[in-house]
Amino acid sequence: MTLPLSAQFRSDAFLTDESETVQALRGHVAYLSSRAMEGRQAGSEGEKEAAAYLYDRFKEYGVELLCSREGQTFGVKQPAGDTLTSRNIVGFLQGYDPALRDRYIVIGARLDNLGPTTVRVDGAETLQYYPGANGNASGVAMLAELARMISAHAMLLRRSVLLIGFGGSREALAGSWYFLNRAFSEVSSIDAMVDLEALGAGEELYAYAASNADLSKMVSAIELPPVKPVLTTLEPFPSDLRNFYASQIPSVLFTRGLYPQYDTPRDTADLLDYGLMERELETIYSFVRDLVNCEPAPDFISVPESDGLYDKVYSYDAVDVPPSFMGRADLRIFMEKWVYPYLKYPPEAVDNHVQGTVNVRFIVDRKGNVTDVHVVKPADVLLDAEAVKVISASPRWKPGRVNGKTVACRITVPVEFKLTDKGTFDIKK
Repeated sequence: MTLPLSAQFRSDAFLTDESETVQALRGHVAYLSSRAMEGRQAGSEGEKEAAAYLYDRFKEYGVELLCSREGQTFGVKQPAGDTLTSRNIVGFLQGYDPALRDRYIVIGARLDNLGPTTVRVDGAETLQYYPGANGNASGVAMLAELARMISAHAMLLRRSVLLIGFGGSREALAGSWYFLNRAFSEVSSIDAMVDLEALGAGEELYAYAASNADLSKMVSAIELPPVKPVLTTLEPFPSDLRNFYASQIPSVLFTRGLYPQYDTPRDTADLLDYGLMERELETIYSFVRDLVNCEPAPDFISVPESDGLYDKVYSYDAVDVPPSFMGRADLRIFMEKWVYPYLKYPPEAVDNHVQGTVNVRFIVDRKGNVTDVHVVKPADVLLDAEAVKVISASPRWKPGRVNGKTVACRITVPVEFKLTDKGTFDIKK
C-alpha cells in the first residue's frame, strides 16, 4: 500500500491564515488518521506506512536516522500463536558538549492504534475503523514538529536526542520494550524520557512525571509557557513511559488525557484544535530545551525536603503504592528474579545437612535502595549470612508511595534452603 504525501499541506499555506506550523500539524494528523491507514493496527500495512511517513519527515527535517525506512522491526507473539511484525523509527541529533553528548534524552510517541473491528449493522457484517487522530496521530505530529524545531537549533544541544516513533504500543507497549531491552545498548546513558500522547483535544495540558520531583520542578519552571502544564500524580492511561520508568529512567508524559472520543470511530482529524497544538508545541519545546541542557541530570527518585509525615518507615501493607522490583509490586518477582537465582547453598551447610527458612527484613528507602538488611527469624548462621548477602546486593527498587510521595517501606521475606533426599541441595525456584 502506497499513500500520497500531499497531506502535509505546506504547498498551499498561502490559501489560509493558519501558520506554517499549524498547517504541518494538520497535515500530519490528516495523513496518519486517514481511512487508507485503516487505524494503524500493530503489524498492519497502515502502521508500516505511518512509520515510513515519520521516517520521511525526520529525513526532511535534517534528523539522522538510526534505522532504514522499514524501521527497527520486531515480532510480537499473539495469543493464537502467530507473530505479528511491528517496527520503531529512531532518529538521532548529536549534542555538542564533550562532557554530555554521550548522554541521551529520548522523545517518543506511539505510532499504532486499534485498527478495524467487525460489527453487525442491519444484520450485515461491516468493518469499523478507529482513525486515532488524537490517539495518537496528534502525538506523532508533535514529535515530527519537535524534530524540526530541535534540528534547527541542534548547535545548542548539550546532550544528544533520540526521537522515536514506537510501534506495537497497543500490544503491551512492545516497541518501547524492544528498544530498551534489545535494540539500544546504552540504556544506562539515557538521562530522561519525554512521552507524547493525545495532545489535540481535552480540557488541560497535563504533565505526568510519576511523582518525580526533579522533572516536576522543571515542568513548573518552564519560562512563560504559551500553555501551562498541570502536574498530575494520576497516570492518564498506559503509555510507553511505563517501560522507561521500569528501567529507572526519569520520564514525563505530556497529554490532554482521556476524552469522550478516545478509542472510538469518532476520533477523527476534525476533532483536534491545531492552534492549541501549536502553543503546546512551544511549551514542550521549551521544556525539552531545558532538559537537554540541564546539569546535573534529573534523578530517578528525588527525595523532597523533610516534611515529617514521610520520614517514617512504613510497613508493606500500609502504603498507597507498595515498592516494586523490576516493575512489579509482587514480592514473588523479587524472590524468583533475584534472590533464588543468586543464592548459593553454603558447602558446609550441605555437608552437615543443614536446611531451613530464614526470615529476612529490609527497608526499601525513599530512593529505592535496599538498606538495613537483617535476620528476624534465623535458621543457621551459614544460611542466615547467605540470605543477607544476596538481599543486600539487590538492585534498586521503585520505592513505595503515600499520597503521591515516596516513602521508606519495611519488607520481610522468607528465604528457603532445602536439601533433597539424595543429600544435594535444592534452592527453591
